[in-house]
Amino acid sequence: MDSEKIVSRRDALKKMLSTSIAVTTAFKVPYVFAKQKTSLRILGTHVTLQEPIRRQAMEDLGIDLIFEPKGSAQVLQKASMKPSSFDLYEQWSNSIQILWQSGAIQPIEKKRIQYWDEINPLTKSGKITPDANEGAGDAPYKILHIQPDGSLGIPHTDHISFLPYVHNVDSFGYNTQQIPAGVPYQTESWGWLLDESNKGKVAIINAPTIGIFDLALAAKANGLVSFNNIGAMTKSELDSLFSVLYDLKKQKHFSGFWTSVPESVDFMQTGRVSIESMFSPAVSALNAQNIPVVFAAPKEGYRGWHGVMCLSSKTHGRVKDVAYEYMNWWLSGWPGAFIARQGYYISNPQRSRSLLSANEWNYWYEGLAANEHLKGPDGLISVKKGSIRTGGSYETRLSNVAVWNTVMPTYEYSLQKWYEFISS
Repeated sequence: MDSEKIVSRRDALKKMLSTSIAVTTAFKVPYVFAKQKTSLRILGTHVTLQEPIRRQAMEDLGIDLIFEPKGSAQVLQKASMKPSSFDLYEQWSNSIQILWQSGAIQPIEKKRIQYWDEINPLTKSGKITPDANEGAGDAPYKILHIQPDGSLGIPHTDHISFLPYVHNVDSFGYNTQQIPAGVPYQTESWGWLLDESNKGKVAIINAPTIGIFDLALAAKANGLVSFNNIGAMTKSELDSLFSVLYDLKKQKHFSGFWTSVPESVDFMQTGRVSIESMFSPAVSALNAQNIPVVFAAPKEGYRGWHGVMCLSSKTHGRVKDVAYEYMNWWLSGWPGAFIARQGYYISNPQRSRSLLSANEWNYWYEGLAANEHLKGPDGLISVKKGSIRTGGSYETRLSNVAVWNTVMPTYEYSLQKWYEFISS
């Protein structure tokens, strides 16, 4: 083969190889970029930062999720002081005023919330039904919309401080093997937490903007203290309340103060307590272990809470876009059905209804008797056949809110009193 042909062939091979590499690269580059997942850091509590939720969201959205669950007080402290440490924050509406005033969160554009029109009236107007009790304190609708002057208020605007999603009413749980079962809304009372017969077997949540109200409702129910407005206690009212509580603590009335749902489960499971502040998942978990804990429906009314999902003030660009995708995912159906099985509600429940069995919907939302055993999110039976949810239907329960988790005008003073009480 002469030299000209060899060179010509070599050039042809080089050209073919170059073309092949270019084509291969053209196909590979988009594939490489498609495989690069955006990571979203979420700071919150064990209530919503659960592994099954993380896995499902990652699968549905094609993103990486980094969950950092902590106790409610720890979460709020970290979020308000280090907004760069998270992209999304999940907790309760009583944290909003602190986060907003500290500059830790940024406005959420209502137009980017895909299912906004489906969100029910609870957070939009303050009442789930026209005849519902609004409840004292920080009813969520009062702190949802961002006003032109930068404050949080009732008039609707284009920007909101949090995504309305998970919510419920809380009270206390008690073991019916040790405390006789009461009648919902009739004999069950917050006062039981301070009853002499339960001395040494009582636990309270160690969260100032929550535990204070459990104890205030209990003290009021027993006629030990009175309040002009339990959602905005004065310094003198707080002094009176904590004077009562100090005396009870000296008498060893309280067995402990829990900081997380797993810890509250452990308190009841080990027999350390027979009655305590509780959240619904803890009751479900204990029932699944055949520990007969009832979630009370106090005659004085519930302490209401509303979950908030907030954007860090430091979240921008692609991560911010993904944060909106995750927020919309929470209202897309599957998450609402998942949390319904642990006793929580979602702000647009009808979208989740088709993902629940008729029996599940009737039990959790309608307050009807279970026609069969119902399983919780962990796959274990948490509701026995024939059971009726304590407190009744969604509308009944959310119509009986005595007070919402709240940051009172006397917040700083209440913190001081709380931590003196805890450490005394």
